Amino acid sequence: MKDEYDFSNAKRGAVAPGKGKTRITIMLDEAVIDAARALAENEGYGYQTVINNTLRHALLSDKNKTAETGQLKKGITPSDLKNLEKTLLDAVSEIHRVMEPDARP
Repeated sequence: MKDEYDFSNAKRGAVAPGKGKTRITIMLDEAVIDAARALAENEGYGYQTVINNTLRHALLSDKNKTAETGQLKKGITPSDLKNLEKTLLDAVSEIHRVMEPDARP
């Protein structure tokens, strides 16, 4: 090890470039994260990659729908969110059931 190092040209922050990605902090429902982790385990990716790909697909699908209809998508109602949460919880439950060692299809 050297007695002294030259940090005059050093830069603060991550050593590797971000490659088009931005680090953020986001709060997600546990059901969403559980479903993403289960899917990630099956697919062999990280759960953050699954979330990113899912969001990308949803956003691209919305752009295509908007272009086809010429209208903006209407807002999501609280009952839509409740239905989505129930669907996600059902999906997570099914994934856990199927992943059990003695599970039957």
